[in-house]
Amino acid sequence: MPINKEKIEKRQEVKQNKPDFVRPESWRYVRLQTNWRKPKGIDHHQRKQKSRGRPGLVKVGYGGPKDARGLHPSGFTDNLVYNISDLEKLDPKKDGVRLGHGVGTKKRKEIVVKAVENKFKIFNARVSVIANKS
Repeated sequence: MPINKEKIEKRQEVKQNKPDFVRPESWRYVRLQTNWRKPKGIDHHQRKQKSRGRPGLVKVGYGGPKDARGLHPSGFTDNLVYNISDLEKLDPKKDGVRLGHGVGTKKRKEIVVKAVENKFKIFNARVSVIANKS
């Protein structure tokens, strides 16, 4: 049972009403990927919204609900942790833990053990908890 379930569902509802934002002319040329790029030309049809049938532009009005921003799909908030003191500032009932990229294996193991003891949701452990105890 994920926490903040109603916030996640509201975010999904809003997302269904958004257009698929695709890179201009990506449907025309194979060399262009579909990931979004803002049209910046002075006469660009999509930027000016001149012709019908063009995909929508990314605008601030398409944003998700404010209270659901920053939530992991599991419902927990996503928090970067670099050491054990960062972990002590968080609440295991509503905060999830993502270990920083620069954290080494030794410290990572210590943080994971402490997080498991405190029953935190860990998003990217990369270390098995069983290996830590032996």
